[in-house]
Amino acid sequence: MFIYDFFAYLLGLLWGASRPTPPAYTPPAPTEEKLEYADLAIIDLSKAATAEGRKALAEEVSEALRSRGFFYVVNHGYTQEQNHRIFSIADVTFEEVSEREKRRYSGKSQAVYEGYKPKQTWKLASGVRDQIEHYNINHDISRTEHPAPLRPYLKEIDDFARHCHFNVLYPILRLLALGLDLPEETLVGEHKFEEESESSVRFMKYHPRTDYEELKTKNVWLKGHTDIGSITILWSQPVGGLQILSPDGQWRWVRHIDNALVINAGDVMEFLCGGYYPSTRHRVVLPPGDQRNIARLGVFYFAMANDKLKLSPHEESKVLQKLGIKRLCPPGQEPTMEEWRTRRTTTYGAVDLTQGKEKNVEEEIVHGVVVKHYN
Repeated sequence: MFIYDFFAYLLGLLWGASRPTPPAYTPPAPTEEKLEYADLAIIDLSKAATAEGRKALAEEVSEALRSRGFFYVVNHGYTQEQNHRIFSIADVTFEEVSEREKRRYSGKSQAVYEGYKPKQTWKLASGVRDQIEHYNINHDISRTEHPAPLRPYLKEIDDFARHCHFNVLYPILRLLALGLDLPEETLVGEHKFEEESESSVRFMKYHPRTDYEELKTKNVWLKGHTDIGSITILWSQPVGGLQILSPDGQWRWVRHIDNALVINAGDVMEFLCGGYYPSTRHRVVLPPGDQRNIARLGVFYFAMANDKLKLSPHEESKVLQKLGIKRLCPPGQEPTMEEWRTRRTTTYGAVDLTQGKEKNVEEEIVHGVVVKHYN
């Protein structure tokens, strides 16, 4: 980093130690509309503290990912107060940073998870582009400079990234390894915090759209897709919009649970686990009527494998040997994490898709893999 960046980072750490108070973000009231919700398992992560608990949870998590693709996590080590505070810090990213400063800190490349993504970046349908902005922060937050309004909170953001990685991601990866009859640390070793990777905190804001935009996109704010990484950790918030594609082909809403996490597997987990844990299709749509004109603030941790890891399935798994390996690529042609991430992020919302064989499904080819986008 430049000398200025380094001292700005240190100053942020010092200010962070004194816990400055961000403008309080008040979450909207949950919807009262009657919606068809997905039936998702609730995993008590505190039970992962013992070997017996991990064995039981491994079965629950495996069943949840294989049958629904998503599950909730509770008792993850963050209090409700800490939850409120990280959402307030997330809101600072959008409400306290000028448009000029956002442009200065915009992402230099879609292949790297750093900086702002402005609204109107991604193609949706009929000439309509997205109304989503987000700020990406690599898990090594000292790697780059950050906007001045965020610097007092860098220590807390660093703590948050580490909590997500060590206290949420690692326990989940151990459970997934156990579900495949692999040594507990197998997947953890492929997601080391200290290794080069794009595991990142993301603060995200969906802004309300015009009636014209809703009509042209059929109320879809973010097309149905799979996540490119390993595990996505979404901190539950009350504004509806997230839907998952159920096994029966129906889109169902994800219910908000206070201070819970919403977890799903991404493409990398499907690569590494030979299709045993499939990457799950999900989308974001217009919120329910009683939340129609409310911005939707999101807090995420996107976990990626180490950049240089070859995304080959764990053939040594006795479970996979018994059930068979479902490969996304022919043997020996698997991309590295860096190669997969780079191609997926640079093409998303930027290339023209082709109509797939399935209704309302568009496709693109990435590293020989058919990537589907659902409308």
